[in-house]
Amino acid sequence: MNFETILAELNAEGLAVLTLNRPEKRNAITIQMRREISSCLTAWKDDPAVRVLVLTGAGGAFTAGFDLGEFKNPALLHDLYQTSSAYHRDLWHFPKPVIAAVNGPALAGGFDLAKLCDLRICSPEARFGHPEIKFGAPTLFTPLKWLIGAGLARELCLSGRIIDAAEAYRIGLVNELVATDRLLARAGEIARQIMEAPQEALGKTKQFFLLNAERDFEASFSIEHDKGFQEFLLRMAAEARR
Repeated sequence: MNFETILAELNAEGLAVLTLNRPEKRNAITIQMRREISSCLTAWKDDPAVRVLVLTGAGGAFTAGFDLGEFKNPALLHDLYQTSSAYHRDLWHFPKPVIAAVNGPALAGGFDLAKLCDLRICSPEARFGHPEIKFGAPTLFTPLKWLIGAGLARELCLSGRIIDAAEAYRIGLVNELVATDRLLARAGEIARQIMEAPQEALGKTKQFFLLNAERDFEASFSIEHDKGFQEFLLRMAAEARR
């Protein structure tokens, strides 16, 4: 598959690697990138050759979050909302194990991407946080609560505080802290351990992750992302008209 903003690679073992590929922009996520991620995930979800997915970033960042330049154009607000709503769901509902190999800062929307993966490993250069709260954008709380507990999740969502890789590992946000030059190799090792199990068993277990929560992903996401993001964009549109 050929894309402009991502790289999509699949090896003979069944390991698929999706790389956010705008290193000159710290992999800031555009409307086009979200569409390409959704297209890639749609192609891979039913492909029996794909067994485990690794998500990472090119260059020195995982992703700095959404490309804020697009928020300055009121004509793009509908596409901003629609693509954001779709690609988050496409990642969350991807039926195969997903490993985030966080090679650098994962901020705002980049933090959300890491949260929605099944496992996270990171390099010492990784950073996580929700600075967008300072600009009036609501944050995605529920998936973070599932990972690190409600108390810490509330603090990070409300404060916008940036945490480093060591703290992320200490609080259980990431599963392993890995040397930068070993990050993708270690992701591959974990993937191969996972692939020792039959795909049917992995698929059933992934279903359990998605279905057996006190409030499921759809219920929380429709409140925290859809309603919150729509209200944020409507305020931006109103301000632009003024």
